Amino acid sequence: MTAPLILPFNGKTPKIHESAFIAPGCKIIGDVEIGPEASIWYNCVIRADVNFIKIGARSNIQDGTTIHCDSATPATPNGHPTIIGEDALVGHMVMLHGATLEDRAFVGLSTTVMDGCVIEGDAMLAAGATLTPNKRIPTGQLWAGSPAKYMRDLTEPAIAGMRMGVAHYVENAKAHKAAVEAARK
Repeated sequence: MTAPLILPFNGKTPKIHESAFIAPGCKIIGDVEIGPEASIWYNCVIRADVNFIKIGARSNIQDGTTIHCDSATPATPNGHPTIIGEDALVGHMVMLHGATLEDRAFVGLSTTVMDGCVIEGDAMLAAGATLTPNKRIPTGQLWAGSPAKYMRDLTEPAIAGMRMGVAHYVENAKAHKAAVEAARK
């Protein structure tokens, strides 16, 4: 079993809450902060070498996702960190680059979210979509396609389902964390 790689870089060491689940095979590099009960699933790469990355409490980053950030340029003197709020769902094989996911945002599997994008709380980017730079998905909306566009408003049951997904991943992460710890003994 490949242990996660937690790598300090440029004087910055990842800060990972003790209750977070970091799966085997993950690589977490540099100025990264991971909050309580967050879960980083198998074979994710979170690389904060040119800016910072923050992942809030109970958010889950599912298998094979890559998260990076953007360095400063003349047009963006602060660059674009990647900030993921609390209770966010990030599907399998997602690419996040210099984007913000507010509390309770949902990003479907195999999506790309580019520099300067914001996905507000209780908003969803559908599987396979590409959100091009500096777009904002407002609360309660579903966007899909490549490039992503507004499709429709989300129903209350859909939003409730997203919240149930967060609770499921918190509990599932606890089970995986116990299984990994048992396998290492």
